[in-house]
Amino acid sequence: MRAALNAGRRWLWRVLFFRMVFGERDPASGALRPHSRIAASTCIEGEAGLSLGDHVFIGQFNFLEASGGLVLGEGVQITNFCSLVTHSSQQAQRLLGRAYVGWSGEKPGFKRAPIEIGPYVFIGPHALIEAGSRLGKGVLVCAYAQVRGEVPDFAIVAGQPAQVVGDVRAGDARWLAAHPECRSHYEAWAGRLT
Repeated sequence: MRAALNAGRRWLWRVLFFRMVFGERDPASGALRPHSRIAASTCIEGEAGLSLGDHVFIGQFNFLEASGGLVLGEGVQITNFCSLVTHSSQQAQRLLGRAYVGWSGEKPGFKRAPIEIGPYVFIGPHALIEAGSRLGKGVLVCAYAQVRGEVPDFAIVAGQPAQVVGDVRAGDARWLAAHPECRSHYEAWAGRLT
C-alpha cells in the first residue's frame, strides 16, 4: 500500500510541477516563443533582464540570475543543475563584511556584467556560466565546466576554469554525412561546414 501511495505521489508531482509544456514569453520583448520550454523547478532571478530566443530548452533545477542581462539565443539547451549568473558579490562581501547590506553607493569589488549565449549552444549538467561570459554559436559546454569570458563558435569547453578541448564540427560532419537530409537545416544557422 505504501509503495503504491508513494508511486502515486511521485506521478502527481511530476504531472503538476515537472511536466514541461511548450510556449514561453520572452521577458525582454514580450514576444511569444511557442517552441521554448522552461522547467517549473528552474529559478529565474531578475527575469526582466532575460532575452529568450525560440526553440530554447531549460531543464530542471537551474538557476538563472539575469539582472545584468542574459541573452539566450535560438535553440539553446540548458540541461539540469546549471547556474548562469550575471553578477558576483563575493569580493564585495569580503571587503565590506557586515557593512555590505547597508553600504550606500557602488560596492567595491561588486561585479555585474551580461551573459550572451549564442544559437544552438548546449550547456551540460552542473555547469556554471559566470558574469561577462559570451559563448559563440554551436558551443558545447561539458558537465561541471566553469565558463568565464569569451568562448569561440563551435568550441567544446571543459574544466574549471573551462578550456577549449575540441570543435563540435568534427562530430557534426559525421552526422551530416550519415543524414544528408539535415544539411540545409544545419547550414541555416551554422553556415556551410568546411
